[in-house]
Amino acid sequence: MLSLRSQKPSPALSGHLPMGSAEGAPRAVSVDSRRVLRAGEAWIPVMGEFHFSRYPAAEWREELLKMRAGGIDLVATYLFWNQHEDLRGTLRFDGNLDVRHFVQLCGELGLAVAVRIGPWSHGECRNGGFPDWLEGVDCTPRTDDPAYLALVEPYYARIAHELRGLAHDEGGPIVAVQVENELYDQPAHLATLRRTAEAVGIRAPLWTATGWGAAQLPEDVLLPLYGGYPEAFWEDAHEGWTRDMRRHYFFTPIRDDHAIGADLRNSAPTGTGPDDRRYPYATCELGGGMAIAYHRRPVVPAEDVTSLALAKLGSGSVWQGYYLYHGCSQRLDRSVPNQESHATGYPNDLPRISYDFQAPLGEYGQVRPSFHGLRLQHLFLADSGADLAGMPTALPDAEPDGLDDRTTLRWAVRSDGERGFLFVNNHQPHESLSEHEQVRFRVVLDDARTVTFPGQPVTVPSGAHFVWPVGYDLGGGIRLGWATAQPVTRLHVDGLPLTVLAATAGIPVSLALPAGLRVEGPAEVTAGADSTLVCVPEPGAGALLTVHGPAGPVRVLVLDEDRARSVNRVRVWGEDRLVLCDELVLADGPELRLHTVSSTPSFALLPAPAALSAPGLGAPEADGAFTRWTLRLPSESYERVVTCVRSGAEAPPARTGGSHNRASAPRDEDFDSAAVYRISVPRAAFDVEGEVLLRLSFTGDVARAYIGGRLVADHFWYGPEWEIGLRRFADEAVEHGVEIRLLPLPHDSKVHVDASVREGLDAAHGAAVLHTARLEHVRRASVRSADAGLD
Repeated sequence: MLSLRSQKPSPALSGHLPMGSAEGAPRAVSVDSRRVLRAGEAWIPVMGEFHFSRYPAAEWREELLKMRAGGIDLVATYLFWNQHEDLRGTLRFDGNLDVRHFVQLCGELGLAVAVRIGPWSHGECRNGGFPDWLEGVDCTPRTDDPAYLALVEPYYARIAHELRGLAHDEGGPIVAVQVENELYDQPAHLATLRRTAEAVGIRAPLWTATGWGAAQLPEDVLLPLYGGYPEAFWEDAHEGWTRDMRRHYFFTPIRDDHAIGADLRNSAPTGTGPDDRRYPYATCELGGGMAIAYHRRPVVPAEDVTSLALAKLGSGSVWQGYYLYHGCSQRLDRSVPNQESHATGYPNDLPRISYDFQAPLGEYGQVRPSFHGLRLQHLFLADSGADLAGMPTALPDAEPDGLDDRTTLRWAVRSDGERGFLFVNNHQPHESLSEHEQVRFRVVLDDARTVTFPGQPVTVPSGAHFVWPVGYDLGGGIRLGWATAQPVTRLHVDGLPLTVLAATAGIPVSLALPAGLRVEGPAEVTAGADSTLVCVPEPGAGALLTVHGPAGPVRVLVLDEDRARSVNRVRVWGEDRLVLCDELVLADGPELRLHTVSSTPSFALLPAPAALSAPGLGAPEADGAFTRWTLRLPSESYERVVTCVRSGAEAPPARTGGSHNRASAPRDEDFDSAAVYRISVPRAAFDVEGEVLLRLSFTGDVARAYIGGRLVADHFWYGPEWEIGLRRFADEAVEHGVEIRLLPLPHDSKVHVDASVREGLDAAHGAAVLHTARLEHVRRASVRSADAGLD
């Protein structure tokens, strides 16, 4: 039996932070030492990083809709000084640099915004975002040197001009501003940057700074935000997992992470960092994936992302911020390459263009498994976040024995003393955690009540990570005592409250209801003196229960784990609806839009509208409690020609560089000796709306793609297929085709890849061969209600 005691939270410290909305502002945003509040209600922001300036402006709206569909309600974005003022005195905010248009689009879609204004931003950008010309100015950057501040002030002023009228208190979407990034020892300068920004007109209820690495922040001036990643491209190219990342898969009250950006610090942290008692537990860089550097190329599966996010929630986070949530590309229209590299003094060589980050949404908007896994957590937060935010974390007495402990079950409870949520994480990257047999939990909520569950011991499988509720409101005056299934969302369907729960594969689902209630549906019901125990043997779309309470019936739907990852909640055609779909589903005004690679995608709705309309839409069919439709889309078969222009490739010499003497990426001139392939792209490939992905499989070390002699994409081999989105290059790709250049791996180059794909990289010693090249169309299929009156 695993036990802990949880107590009611003590009062939060308030009034000490000089931030929050002005009195009388609509939906006022404020903050105390424990929570962020909006319109008087606790709010757990779900923040996803998306760099507007690194993505085509024409596609911003659709990508923001994708983020919203994934459960993001706050979009974070960097401004990179060297992109907006590449030439001194010439400030650009046009085209893909139009931050005003980007923020306005967020507001139109109901998304809040956090702008990270620098001046030093990092983001794997050249000079951390500083313009090259700054190096020639007699000043000390990132300090209160007046000569430096004289350059920052007009840059901030122009940002203020672009963002005029868009602050939250002005009716706009901007709720937060971050100054600087990863600045550890200049607290007075951070305070100066906030004053400077406000003096020129930048407005927001919340002001933040990164707090990791025991950063010295000015007390009660900026909210410290933290992070944690599954892996680290900035680590040396040793074999195995980056050791310090293990801490992010434990439940712990420790917020700080000294590993992020460690290779850019001159010394190890010596201070204690911000006082956690004064600020809510907020994050801005939970790893949505991990970037690929030349010397270190980790693979980040979806479970590494979702279990880390869950561990942070269980540890007390009240602000879930992901970096990156949406991948992007380095700009090529600057006067010099814009990525972090050895040539600019960094320890790491990054790809010239690709900044995909293995993110939930990829460099070309690809939807990854982590998108679906995180969405399940985000539905829970949208539904229960206001309650969860006020619940402190309690940890069991039997805590894990250090970072290498792989035997102690990792769990925690967040509770207000009367109800709560139990968190379990039995997953970490690379090193599997064993299953745990005969598991039961005892949670002492207060002096009068102890909850022990489940009724019978269960086995927690290896890799499982989940949330179970205690004292959960089902509506109609019925409170669920506990459940061995994760809360997803609550809504009304056909006038009745409906609670959706998600099973965990390998763990039987049981629910403890008040005694004396009648339950109908596919379940085994055992009536007891103190409770009614309900076991659901087959979770799924048909596992819909009706519970008859004193105030009337309520319903409970228990989905299996696979179906739960496909569940969406959308507002469309006048109602809140559940959608089960393995593809991306967007609700956009009067239409439901699918992004699909299948010619026969299907989706199921609850409640179902009277009739739907879409080209190729089949007849509706029952799918448990849902109604399912299948679309039959035209299948495309494109004739393309792959021509080997030059098969022989010469490996470049092994080079090292940067401040840590790590393996360096090949130089531009090395590609003159690359293997060369030319791929024709038919015009018909772009006749249907949607992205066209060129998917490539090859043996080699580094690859580049050119269209019409222009570099458009690049890739360091690390295992998965290389994907290139061609839609943005459509006309040129049809006219010129796509040229692929491949280089072998130098024999003496020290490069880390995941152990599961090491053999593939070893094969690249002296070899550079393109194996397959295929086009994959990501169609956009729109579905509307046949009743024109619904919107």
